[in-house]
Parts: sequence; C-alpha cells; structure tokens
Amino acid sequence: MYQEQMKIRSGDAPGSSVARREELVPSRYAVQVGEIEVLIISDGVLPLPTKMLGHNADPALRSEWLTDMFLPQDAFDWALNVVVVSSGDQTILIDAGLGLDPDLNLPRAGQLIKRLEAAGIDLGSVTDVVLTHMHMDHIGGLLVDGVKDQLRPDLRIHVAAAEVEFWQSPDFSHVSMPPGFPDALRSAAKRFAKEYGNHLRLFEDEYAVAPGVMVQRTGGHTPGHCVVRVASGGDRLMFAGDAVFAVGFDHPDWYNGFEHDPEEAARVRVRLLTELAETGASLVATHLPFPSVGHVAVDGDHFRWVPVFWDY
Repeated sequence: MYQEQMKIRSGDAPGSSVARREELVPSRYAVQVGEIEVLIISDGVLPLPTKMLGHNADPALRSEWLTDMFLPQDAFDWALNVVVVSSGDQTILIDAGLGLDPDLNLPRAGQLIKRLEAAGIDLGSVTDVVLTHMHMDHIGGLLVDGVKDQLRPDLRIHVAAAEVEFWQSPDFSHVSMPPGFPDALRSAAKRFAKEYGNHLRLFEDEYAVAPGVMVQRTGGHTPGHCVVRVASGGDRLMFAGDAVFAVGFDHPDWYNGFEHDPEEAARVRVRLLTELAETGASLVATHLPFPSVGHVAVDGDHFRWVPVFWDY
C-alpha cells in the first residue's frame, strides 16, 4: 500500500521538486505500532476564534494561557489531522477531513484528498472508514465531488449508532460556535447520511474494525464520539479525535466551543488523559499540532503534553 512512503518520515519524496515548491511544510508522518502501519496526514488548518478553546474560562486566564503559548489573542490555526492505518489486508481511513465548503471560505483546509494522492494512497484501496464523529471536519472529504466514485463499492464506514441518531435532530443548545457553523454542520451530516447510508456499519459501544484496531464510543463531544485504539505487540496508540485539544492538558475543564455536552466532554477528557498517562500509550488527536504524536504525563494537578522526537 504505502510501505515505500512509510520510509519517508516527513515532506515529499526525494526528487519531487514540484511537490516541494507547492508544499513548504511536511504533511504526513509515519509511525510503526508493532506490526501495524499508521500514517498521520494533515488536512490543513482551520482558523477559529481563540474563545473556542474555552468559552467557560475566565477571559483573563485564557489570555494568559495564549500568551504563555506564544499564540495570538484573537484567532489561530487549528490543525486538522487524519489517520490511515494498515492492518493485515485492510486499509483504514480514520476520519476524512473538512472537504470543501465554499460558504465558510476555509481555503487552507480540505487538503486530504490531494495529500493522500501525494502519499501514494489510492482511494480505491481503502477498505474501511472509521468516523470518530460526524462533524463536517471529519466527514467532509468524503463529500468532495468525484471522491465517492473512486471508493470501493463494498466500502465499510464504521460509526456509532448514537452518532447517526443524534444527527437526525441535532442539539446545538450547549455549543459556542462562530456564525454559520451550526447550519454547515447540519447540512454536511444530512448530506453524508443520504450519500453513504448504505455503507454504514453501526455499533453500540465498541467494535473491532481489524486485528489490533478497536473503536470505542466515549460520548461527550457528540453523543456518538469515539476514539480508536491501535495495538500490536507491546505498542499502543490512541487516536482521540476531538476529545483532546491543546489547551486540555493544562485546563481539561475548559469547554471547547464545538462540544455538544461540554460537561461530559470534560469528564471524558480527564479519563482519557489519565489512562494515557498511566499506560504510556502514544496519543494522536485531530486538533493537536501536526503530527500530534506524543505522550501524556501528569504534572501536579494537571497534565503535560510530551511530543515525540521526530524520526526522519
């Protein structure tokens, strides 16, 4: 599948001068989890107001955190990360990026399809898709014109039953999103359910997608939000979707603007970070800075993000 590309830890293939001119930063990073190959691919970045980091937080404390992190006070770029897992004869795409929504004017996001191609991954080779949830920045890549025609007719899309049920009549009463986003989220979820309903494979709480690849519902961010655990030999990696954000290590009790049940999301975040700190498993998440691979440590009464040293 992409064994040859797995040897290249970042950037583009040697001699690919055109790609280097177009892409000034690396957009994929490979990790070996025992016998399982994991490739993190950047779907680009999503500029959002900094209030989204913690809309229940004291503005002064939020400003102090941004200053300490050398981040701007008004808006900054959220990473969008997608994962491809190769286990046995299965190629599994975990989430599908933002896609293209002209009404939101987000030209620096929605890069997944071209970056899959650059990584040598044919859409027709994907046997399974796992959706951590159905927000548009996780399903939008599947809605890009022409993508469905390139996918296998027997493609399996794994998503929690609670997530599909939620989007039939979604509740936005506890979120704090910029204008336009609720309508865009509703529209994307409705279109996705219509176009891919026959491919959906629903599960309740957890499901083994492939040897060493387990998806588990956590709830919180959305009712059907899931994490994906990859395990082989003694190696462990968790793709946490939107359960963990950069600010969540220092302030796990801050509510993210996209959380539909922020109180439960905070409880889920603490539980997952505690688990990761105890087990030492690697963490990858959608909105941690690319490539987002690292570990979690406990530091006093909060957590600490420990990025891996890049392996070139």
